Amino acid sequence: MKIGSFVRATDLDGRRRELDDLPGPRGLPVLGNLHQIDSRKLHLILEDWAARYGPTYQIRIGRRRLIVITDPKHCDQILRARPETFSRGAIQSAIFSEMNLDGVFSSEGDSWRRQRKLTAAALAQRNLRGLYSKIQTVTLRLLERWRRQADAGVALDLVDELKRYTVDVTTLLTFGHDANSIERDDDLVQRKLDLVFPTLIRRLLAPFPLWRYLRLPKDRQFEKALAELRTWLDELIGAARALLAAEPERAERPSNFVEAMVAACDDEGKAFSDDVIFANLMHVLLAGEDTTANTLSWAVHHLLDSSERIAPLREEADRILGSSEAATSVEMAGKLDWAAAIANETMRLRPVGPVMGLTAKVETSVGDLVLSAGTGVVLLTRPAAIDPEHFGDPLAFRPERWLGQPVGPHDVSVLIPFGAGPRTCPGRSLAFLEINTLLSMLYKNFEVHRAGDSKDVREEFGFTMSPVGLKVRMRRRSGRGG
Repeated sequence: MKIGSFVRATDLDGRRRELDDLPGPRGLPVLGNLHQIDSRKLHLILEDWAARYGPTYQIRIGRRRLIVITDPKHCDQILRARPETFSRGAIQSAIFSEMNLDGVFSSEGDSWRRQRKLTAAALAQRNLRGLYSKIQTVTLRLLERWRRQADAGVALDLVDELKRYTVDVTTLLTFGHDANSIERDDDLVQRKLDLVFPTLIRRLLAPFPLWRYLRLPKDRQFEKALAELRTWLDELIGAARALLAAEPERAERPSNFVEAMVAACDDEGKAFSDDVIFANLMHVLLAGEDTTANTLSWAVHHLLDSSERIAPLREEADRILGSSEAATSVEMAGKLDWAAAIANETMRLRPVGPVMGLTAKVETSVGDLVLSAGTGVVLLTRPAAIDPEHFGDPLAFRPERWLGQPVGPHDVSVLIPFGAGPRTCPGRSLAFLEINTLLSMLYKNFEVHRAGDSKDVREEFGFTMSPVGLKVRMRRRSGRGG
């Protein structure tokens, strides 16, 4: 019986491998391989084991057995077989649920389909054209902030700076709320958001849910931040409900994602609860903040090490933006091909989602491997992207390979920076729009210099993969006083 792109194990002919046939690192009784894993380096440890044990191997986290897969064909098939054959899994769903974060990212089945429709509509390319002036507003605010900091000679934590940008764009575009993190230095939304992903990954890897019985200081800190975010977002939800009550006709044409969620109904005709709306607002915030900010930060990191690739980016920005300091429309941003090539190359080398975890819902097979229902599967997205079989000079930062100048193979089918199948990330268009806009503004107006050493920048995993230790100084470009 076929299920998506899989067949049940009972339908397979020929040689089959069972889970016990797989290689993997030796573990300890009870703990399994947990003692060998640092959650902040999870992706690096799993990639190192893939180099040792091959494209399919097994690990154990306590009593849980997980199958790790790097083969791009198998990764793609698994992602396309959702939600019938693979899902997030009971443990992951339970952790999201107890945090009141059971939204579009963690939901499954009909619940996911309904929430996904609203999220995709909020981030659709057709809507971004009319909302681009808001992206421009945030971009120009950041430009002024960076001018002041350039004049002061301040060393900037680039990830922090870019999270201000992505939080402000996300809240303004999708919530209709101006957080204005760029012009504030007090307790920022991003400070609270930064606690969410590390807490999620720490709890997912825990062999025992200690936090349910003993709340450590880091648990109390997380819960306080989440409660403050809930208070803030509940105010936005309440304001949207009041506005829709006063102007019922807005329900037919909501102006932002909050209004769309408040106006929408589930399959039984009931309005979504505040818990569901809160969870989805958090998902949009988290996805909008971390992924794009980290990709932009990694792009600048690589450009600092590849200064010869700054000139064509700057020439393109000068030519297309003209006298404007930043792109003024979706059409203008869409012409920034070199910026988009830098984005693609950065996502190839530094995928912000290098690890994806799923669970087999039914007995199935992946290649010649039989998986029983309930088996956990971990997909690694980077190994195929840096394999010489798929890309020439695979470890080198070469944006020109995306502009018709590949060096050897150029197999883009192995890349899944936004996922694949029915759950492909709906924020792809917004991400490229932000990246093109920001990179062109930055290099049109500033010289960027590293404050520190390139080798001091390291990858850190916390559900997404971010650069740690990336500090820069900016200087106004000659002749662009502003």
